[in-house]
Amino acid sequence: MSIRVSIRKRLSRIFSLEVELESADGCLGILGASGCGKSMTLKCIAGIETPDEGHISVNGRVLFDSAQRINLKPQVRRVGYLFQNYALFPRMTVLENVTAGLPPARRLKARKWLEQFGLAEFEGRYPHQLSGGQQQRAALARMLIREPEGILLDEPFSALDTNLREQMQLQFMELLETRKDVILVTHSRDEVFKLCSETLVMDKGRVLGKGPTRDLFANPGLVRIARLTGCKNISPVRQTGEREVFALDWGLPLRLAALLPPGITHVGIRAHDFRPACGEGYNEIRLALTQESEEPFERVALFTNADAGAIEAQGVLWWKYSKYLGFELPQRLFVPPEALLLLRTN
Repeated sequence: MSIRVSIRKRLSRIFSLEVELESADGCLGILGASGCGKSMTLKCIAGIETPDEGHISVNGRVLFDSAQRINLKPQVRRVGYLFQNYALFPRMTVLENVTAGLPPARRLKARKWLEQFGLAEFEGRYPHQLSGGQQQRAALARMLIREPEGILLDEPFSALDTNLREQMQLQFMELLETRKDVILVTHSRDEVFKLCSETLVMDKGRVLGKGPTRDLFANPGLVRIARLTGCKNISPVRQTGEREVFALDWGLPLRLAALLPPGITHVGIRAHDFRPACGEGYNEIRLALTQESEEPFERVALFTNADAGAIEAQGVLWWKYSKYLGFELPQRLFVPPEALLLLRTN
């Protein structure tokens, strides 16, 4: 599959959607905070919303082109859209929802899809009689029975509890093995990392970056991308050598794994990348603990650099570690040079 999008749409006096993307094979994740334009992008592709200008095509078939005055109706775009709330018809049974608007020949396949999604015994039930996971599967069956060329998923797991969310993500991964035409919108970095081969990061209507998901997490490049991919420790830096910087917020000298590239303004450390120091003699931080908390399987320590002299260099750092490691909080932590994220503001 190939989805090509180059659109512009004014959303408010100060906010415009300006998106260019191309997706081919695998699942493309669109990651961003609420209100950044992720869902609006999907709605423009599906034909629910109309861009002010631009071009949208799927497999070379033009769905929208402002210059040529082409704007296909949603019903003929052959693009499946899974709404965040699933949008099932409340007064229709599961079977009626799945077959709504289909010709008789296509309806014959409905029970096969219901069996595939484990809904055969619920075909006579109404949406309010289903669990959240069953509603989602019914919406997926309704979408896939129409054999769309592209699948658009808008925050498909946000309404599910944690246990059900993980179950549905596993089922979704099985779906991806047979479908290579999916765009997934989410604000969850965990979902995009688990499910998407490529990720596009959006902020305030614009694309900040795009690339293979694991590469983007390992080297986000921009401060805003680092924050959206979950990096909690970010500080402006001053260069002190070819391979050394000084983190201003933490009062901390840091050795890099390679020569400092031009234009670097900040450094990031992911909360899981610290480890107890073992006398390395560099990139060590003496902890001044400010707060501790416990999660189901991790502990979280918030601390400052006890060796930082200046009052202004008291930025708080986060360390997340397994509660089963079996050690008391160490006096010093070490961050490997290769774990440092080198970031730019623009």
